[in-house]
Parts: sequence; structure tokens; C-alpha cells
Amino acid sequence: MLLWLLYPLREYFGPLRLFGYITFRSAYAAVFAILIVLVFGQRFIDLMKTRSVTQRIRAEVPGSHRTKEGTPSMGGLLILLSIIISSFLFCDLSNPNVMILFSATVYFGLLGFWDDYVKIYRRKPRGLSIGTKLIFQGIYGLALGLVLYFLGPEGYADKTNFIFLKNYVVSFGLLYPLFVAVVITGTSNGVNLTDGLDGLAIGLIGIAALAYAALAYAAGHAVISNYLNIIFLSDAGEITVYCASILGASLGFLWFNTYPAQVFMGDTGALSLGAIIGTAAILTKQEILLLLVGGVFVIEVLTVMLQVIYFHRTGGKRLFRMAPLHHHFELKGLVEAKVVVRFWIAGIIFLMFALSTLKIR
Repeated sequence: MLLWLLYPLREYFGPLRLFGYITFRSAYAAVFAILIVLVFGQRFIDLMKTRSVTQRIRAEVPGSHRTKEGTPSMGGLLILLSIIISSFLFCDLSNPNVMILFSATVYFGLLGFWDDYVKIYRRKPRGLSIGTKLIFQGIYGLALGLVLYFLGPEGYADKTNFIFLKNYVVSFGLLYPLFVAVVITGTSNGVNLTDGLDGLAIGLIGIAALAYAALAYAAGHAVISNYLNIIFLSDAGEITVYCASILGASLGFLWFNTYPAQVFMGDTGALSLGAIIGTAAILTKQEILLLLVGGVFVIEVLTVMLQVIYFHRTGGKRLFRMAPLHHHFELKGLVEAKVVVRFWIAGIIFLMFALSTLKIR
């Protein structure tokens, strides 16, 4: 919005030309998102306590988590509001990619809110059934896939970049909407499964948002995209600003969510943030690279799948002490904060490896 309001006045006040630069607006979108969370964070926590919107701990989690019972939840509302407000102020609202990201934020925010409502007010610790969540996630993914298939970038509507091979793209054809649905559903649930320790998921989301801010900037810059041999997308640059808002909101929320957490983001945050990152990956044509950018999320999901398969194949034996993987390390004696920081380090390593693949071709 500020681009519309202030940039036209650049002839009268020179510094307003800065709003024409994506890098400038991205930096301030991040800062503004941080400030929104920091200014209103404690008030939000107090409000959630007053309304008894608090976490209920499931019986099967490690015993050390019992002390978290009663911690305010639904912090995802604060995160999403800061992202929406910051992006509304600093993004180019005429950009179709920004509108798609807004739609993902609102849709999955409502789905996560519904899930948290069922957990807290209907006292169902697991919230919505897995089937219900998959159906609603799949509906959005298929709808987005169809929109992009018919209205996406000319010549690249059903294509994506492929890592390690120069000047090579993958074409999905009629299967593209299904591919989009898989990406959206996978990232949304991957973040949700990872959100089990104080600060773990939100820190990794910040890392992923930073990665896709860089990838979006590269994809939207004709010279850089040509140099890196990735698909040039003229509207992709604004995704950088939106991802910067996610990064800022993540850092702001981490102030309150770091161990010991004063508030949890709940499924309102986890389901939506995962979906937004997945959507950013789709819009930048870097879906396959998401396997590396979100490497920790992928590992967490795989450990759950392997645990279930191994349990059924062996008649009740366990491959890990508990899945997802972060609980396994907890039960091995590592303190929660140490597990979180080490997973962040792993996330940063995955980030650097992911970005390096742009030149390993």
C-alpha cells in the first residue's frame, strides 16, 4: 500500500524513490513485522490467559512436557496478523503472487484456528481428524494448482526448476495440480509435526522464509535468474517482501516462544506457516529445492512414517524411542533447548546447501 501512496510522490521528495526497491521494502517489512509482535505480544498472551486459551498436553508426549500444560496457545493469530499487516503495507498489492500468498495465509489460518478450537474448547487433544485436515489442505492445493496451470507464467505454467542440471526444467503436464496439492499438504503437515518443542518450528520457518526471500529475488531479477540458469518470473520479486514479513514475524514470535515458552503458536500458526512456505516454493518454481530448504521438516515427517511402518511390521517394536525425531533425542537425555538449537543448526546447513545447488550444475 505504501508503494501506491508514497512512490508517486518521489518527484517532490527524493527519498521516497526507495519504495521502488524490493530490497528496501523487504527490510522494512521484516522490521515492521518484528515490532508488531514485540509490541502486542505480551498483551496477546495475557488475553489468551484471560480467555483460557491454553495448551492441553497429550498423554503420549515425554513427561517433561507436563509442565507446559496451561501455556497460552493460538499464538499463530499474532504471527499471521503481523505478516498480513506488514505485507499489506510494504508489498505491491497489484501483484498476483501477493494475492495468492494472502489467500494461503487466510485459508490455512482459518483451518488451523478450527483445529485449535476443537482441541481447546471441545477438549479433543488431537483436534480435527487427519482425514478432515487432508481434505481441506488438498482442496486448496488442487484449486491453486488449477489456477496456476491455466493462468500461470506463459511457457512455464506446469514446469519447475530441477536442481543440479543446467537449463533443465521438469514438466508435470496435467498432473501439475496434483503436484501442487502434494507440496502444500506436505509442507503444512511437516511444520505441524515439527512444532513440538519451544522455538523449534518457528526458528526453522524463519530460516525457510529467508531462503525463499533470496530465491524469489533471484527468480524475479532478469540478470540474476539468467546467470543462475533458473526460470525468470517477472512477478516473483514481490514474494521477497512477503517472505521478509514471515521472517520478521518469526523472529518476533521467537522472543516469546523460546524456551521456556510463554505462548505456543498452535495449529493456527503451524498449518498456515507451512502452507505459506509451500506456496512460496510453488510460485518461485523451486518446489523440489524445498526438500533441502525444509530438510529438517522432511526428516521429522520421515521418522514418523518409519516409526509407524516399523511398529506394524515388527508387531509393536519401535525404531525410535518416540517420533517425531525431536522427541527421540529428548528421551535420550538431551535437554529441550539443546535439541532445538542443534536442529536450527541443521536447518541452516540445509539452507546453505540448498542455495549452493544454484551453482552446482
